[in-house]
Amino acid sequence: MIQPRFLDRRTPPHIVTLVLIAGLSALNMNMFLPALPAMAADFGANYATIQLAISGYLAGTAVLQLIIGPLSDRYGRRPVLLSGVGLFLLATLVCIAATSIEVFLIGRMLQTTLIAGLVLSRAIVRDMVPMEEAASMIGYVTMGMTIVPMIGPVLGGVLSDLFGWQANFVAILVFGLLVMGVVWLDLKETNDSPSESFAAQFRAYPELLSSGAFWGYTLTTTFASGVFFAFLGGAPFVGSTLLGMSPTALGLYFCFTAFGYMVGNFLSGRYARRIGTGTMMLLGGFITLAGISITAALFLAGFEFALAFFAPMFFVGAGNGISLPSANAGIVSVRPHLAGSASGLGGALTIGGGALLSAVAGSILTVETGIFPLLAVMAAASLAGIIATLSIIGADRRLRTRLAEQQG
Repeated sequence: MIQPRFLDRRTPPHIVTLVLIAGLSALNMNMFLPALPAMAADFGANYATIQLAISGYLAGTAVLQLIIGPLSDRYGRRPVLLSGVGLFLLATLVCIAATSIEVFLIGRMLQTTLIAGLVLSRAIVRDMVPMEEAASMIGYVTMGMTIVPMIGPVLGGVLSDLFGWQANFVAILVFGLLVMGVVWLDLKETNDSPSESFAAQFRAYPELLSSGAFWGYTLTTTFASGVFFAFLGGAPFVGSTLLGMSPTALGLYFCFTAFGYMVGNFLSGRYARRIGTGTMMLLGGFITLAGISITAALFLAGFEFALAFFAPMFFVGAGNGISLPSANAGIVSVRPHLAGSASGLGGALTIGGGALLSAVAGSILTVETGIFPLLAVMAAASLAGIIATLSIIGADRRLRTRLAEQQG
């Protein structure tokens, strides 16, 4: 492979570009979370309605991924990505100018075109390197990306306190313009074998959906991500309503999860090729479940304060960071010639499940129930992810046994 050179379109895209592409998607998801209660008050909306900015956004991105993957397989990664970011910038202007909850949510739904960055960063990696190396590279990309959402909620909380919630979207707009410029200057087309037609890519979906391996990897990402999305859906209510935290303080405490995710991605980048994707996914699932269990134990013991809730979420972030790069690499490697479509379809199923869990988490929390319904949803999703991973490992062992018997 030609060595990437930053801002040189004659070489494959630099890892910095992939980090920025994925980082913008993460920033747009979580920067304004500490401001959600203030936004609800400003628009005169209840928490369940303003929470659609998360769950509705996730649902929209799930649908859009079904189109973005095939589009990129047919027309290339570069034009689809540039178009997605461009439409996202226009939608962000709508969010900034919104004076009603309806207009804001319309702008927020239009922002879903940014999901092209997350979908295509994985497909681009798979275009460049084989599966085990892809898991490692995706780990490093998401590790670097995590720096952005680590500071995002902190910055978002401060901006909300100082200038109002709109300042969050102004900052997102500025960062989006920067990413647009970098993508334009650096992103060489990596899809060297475009499909014959757009419709052909949709006809390829049955090939993916009939693959047990595709379902195993996809369900692993769905439930592992679902733990995190449920946390995103419920944590603002827990922090602001149950624990009485300010937007700035809430943003700071979100750093526990983000830092854990960065550590997990570093470990994935370092060890995925050595240990193997199955082991990494399983290890990540158990670490995630441990973090949820620690929080539950602390609250049952009467330690009902912010640090007891947010600090163990470090392990939830770390578990996701360890398991997701391997699972995502598996999704796009089941049928390498359909990497874009696989990334889009797998991402749609993953985000769709995440949207559902986020909405459930946001709707079942009340002052009377406390945090335990949220922890129950997160724990159930974590266990389901572990079961999905075990199915992949078991199928792989059976396949190797059959191959060994045939050779013997």
